[in-house]
Amino acid sequence: MKKRALVTGGAGFLGSHLCDRLLSEEYDVICMDNFFTGSKENIVHLLGNPYFELVRHDVTFPYFCEVDEIYNLACPASPVHYQFDPVQTTKTSVHGAINMLGLAKRLEARIMQASTSEVYGDPEQHPQKESYWGKVNPIGIRSCYDEGKRCAETLFFDYHREYNLDIKVVRIFNTYGPRMNPDDGRVVSNFIVQALRGQDITIYGDGSQTRSFCYCEDLIEGFRRLMQTEEGFTGPVNIGNPGEFTMLELAEKIITLTGSSSKITHKPLPSDDPKQRRPDITLAQEKLNGWEPTIDLEEGLGRTIEYFRSVI
Repeated sequence: MKKRALVTGGAGFLGSHLCDRLLSEEYDVICMDNFFTGSKENIVHLLGNPYFELVRHDVTFPYFCEVDEIYNLACPASPVHYQFDPVQTTKTSVHGAINMLGLAKRLEARIMQASTSEVYGDPEQHPQKESYWGKVNPIGIRSCYDEGKRCAETLFFDYHREYNLDIKVVRIFNTYGPRMNPDDGRVVSNFIVQALRGQDITIYGDGSQTRSFCYCEDLIEGFRRLMQTEEGFTGPVNIGNPGEFTMLELAEKIITLTGSSSKITHKPLPSDDPKQRRPDITLAQEKLNGWEPTIDLEEGLGRTIEYFRSVI
């Protein structure tokens, strides 16, 4: 009998790749999305699959179904989108977690929370280990996302302690790949779209701030390995690529790979923007059967550029 999974945010960038992966492993998949940032284009190729079911629903309202596993990915993840309606962003993280945890409790199902490296804020520890509590501004323009995700983690662990719920928590570091929204304001999509259009590439600050970029396929592999770990292991566990690049290095690499004539321009750094971000993935390597990224930045960017060429 097929295993059944619910993926909230299933029509989003990462959710759609997760739906692909679960169907390839012969799961019966319910994809839930309210299409605030998700897109039917991301899952249209799945609509004819009899084991794929699309539900238009907002995770901030209760939902009932019968599944074995729940993957809670629902939440706008780029600053442009999560700052558009910050109150709704917090509700999505907090009410969404409460609703999905309640469903998992009723079903006695295993549930995974897609948390984020943003729980570390503008970190004073580098690279970031899971034991680090973070340095987060609770009242800034990014707080709706950062604190919403931190509260969701709190809820997951309280449900685990109080009800013995089988939880898994993953902290996602910067991820990129095909199906990113061209207008989401994230650095990889911004740079690629600007390069392909021959526009100036906009760097905020002096370009010395760093990020670590994980290709989506590697990330989804980490999700699946986490969900297959023994019940006693809850996480949180960092999933990301420890390769660290400055914004200037990323912009120059994308200009080279696209063959663009774009020039680099600088604008002021946004409020509370982290200066450095790199995961310590020791725990993932230890607990997720030796998981580590396999696709380097150049190869991943090449695939992502080809995707953007086809959509813009």
